Amino acid sequence: MTNSDLITKYFPALSSEQQKQFALLGTIYQDWNSQINVISRKDIEFLYERHVLHSLGIAKVVNFKEGASILDIGTGGGFPGIPLAIMFPGCKFHLIDSTGKKIKVVGAVAESLGLKNVVAEQARAEERKEKYDFIVSRGVTSFPVFFNWVKDKFNTGYQSSLANGILYLKGGELGNELEDFAAKVKVFPLSNYFEEEFFATKKVVYLAM
Repeated sequence: MTNSDLITKYFPALSSEQQKQFALLGTIYQDWNSQINVISRKDIEFLYERHVLHSLGIAKVVNFKEGASILDIGTGGGFPGIPLAIMFPGCKFHLIDSTGKKIKVVGAVAESLGLKNVVAEQARAEERKEKYDFIVSRGVTSFPVFFNWVKDKFNTGYQSSLANGILYLKGGELGNELEDFAAKVKVFPLSNYFEEEFFATKKVVYLAM
């Protein structure tokens, strides 16, 4: 199952508008990837599994409340931010990446999908002064480095089904990386939610801030 049926398999309560948006993603990314390579050539055929559904692993561990603000750092081609923005249309998503051509694609994808809740900007994490309810990312660096980038960028207050904090998609063995956070961090294996082999070692790392 390589198309958007994979998304409805795990998220059957999607609205017709959300289903339409997820279905469009494949064509939109194929078109853009032929112009600007934001997803590896060998990966594009697995877009829905390795990029869209992987991003939505975050939606399996948290239900963002209406009005929540989410920063996606190092979004690349728009992951996890674009799939999450479709899933949570009442939330505000700020997607940043230091590479201008990637942000160009992200902005175009959001526009093609009619996403009014996405702002795409070329920027580095260290430069951001705003505060957010949640900060998400997909393994852009080691967790301790990422923590130092974002530790002062959080709103206080309880916005969602989890307290405000970091939601970080990572794979592999994380013991050493999370050693300094062991008392507070929570790890959600994505194999608990998705049966595809790709997710056997994939996790969402959550740290309340």
